Amino acid sequence: MLRIKDILKEIEELAPLPLQEGYDNSGVQVGDVNRPATGALLCLDVTEEVVDEAIDRGCNLIISHHPLAFKPFKSLTGKNYIERSLIKACKHDLVVYSAHTNLDNAFGGVSYKLGEMIGLQNIRTLSPRRDSLLKLVTFVPTEYAEGVRHALFQAGAGGIGKYDSCSYNLRGEGTFRAGVGTHPFVGKEGTLHTEEEIRIETILPVFRKTAVLRALLSAYPYEEPAYDFYSLQNSWDMAGSGVVGELPAAEDELSFLQRIKAVLRVDCLKHSVLTGRPVREVALCGGSGAFLVNEAIAYGADVFITGEARYNDFYDVEDRILLAVIGHYKSEVCTKEIFYNIISKKFPTFAVHFSNVNSNPVNYL
Repeated sequence: MLRIKDILKEIEELAPLPLQEGYDNSGVQVGDVNRPATGALLCLDVTEEVVDEAIDRGCNLIISHHPLAFKPFKSLTGKNYIERSLIKACKHDLVVYSAHTNLDNAFGGVSYKLGEMIGLQNIRTLSPRRDSLLKLVTFVPTEYAEGVRHALFQAGAGGIGKYDSCSYNLRGEGTFRAGVGTHPFVGKEGTLHTEEEIRIETILPVFRKTAVLRALLSAYPYEEPAYDFYSLQNSWDMAGSGVVGELPAAEDELSFLQRIKAVLRVDCLKHSVLTGRPVREVALCGGSGAFLVNEAIAYGADVFITGEARYNDFYDVEDRILLAVIGHYKSEVCTKEIFYNIISKKFPTFAVHFSNVNSNPVNYL
């Protein structure tokens, strides 16, 4: 029996909740995830119309990008669409789940999807996270090293870029004397013992520490495990804000903007003054990504695409980069496809639907 939590687990494999920003409220908004899943409705925003659509389609799971319950509240009276949507979801035993900035920051998340849609190659993170990695060092009897490494990798350690199962292993000798009342795995109580050991070094995201440590302790043969965690100042390219990539061939600025408008079905594309240079290197960030424009300039991108920007941002870029703003909704509506691809790949017979509700609150004349 497929349960709602099984589906959400797959979403969080791509976009772990610890990747969300501190101000965010990604995750389960309401409902019991232990219930059997009857169907999933995918949307960008949750509104009353979206909840009604889920009920009509027989879906008891709504997955959105923007959290329905973003700000804290002290009452639930139905005074606005957020509270009315929550109340209706509760009445009909629905689960509402959101993957917001954790999906923005994930490798393969929102900006990566946008980059793929406009044909970028060699896509990588524009502003990688820093201070988000740990190094684990442990010492294991030689014959148990392979089992311990396997347990660590299964728990999420050993990933470097697109490589997994990464470790460094050094042979040496460990010494210890077992005290009174101990039960040493090797050696004898009160006797100095020397054991051939492997020093295993591997890397892991900070948020995987608990799971990796649990795996280490489970697989470790010694009575008293020996291990150290070291904080690293490395940048982590597998998580962060925005992306950069290259076009297969250079394009004229105006032609590029017109193509982007057509591909992303943008109603109104705003841009800064044309620089007169061809477009080859492209930086972008879904949603409100104007805070990255200086990093895009420093990278050497020809254009920066995002969902929102301030008036002065169009002045500030001068002729250093072409700034293109496509609207918040249009820059993130692709999240529905990300959710769909994850779920349908893992559960091909499960009913997954795109919401037909246009929840874009911005209208154009």
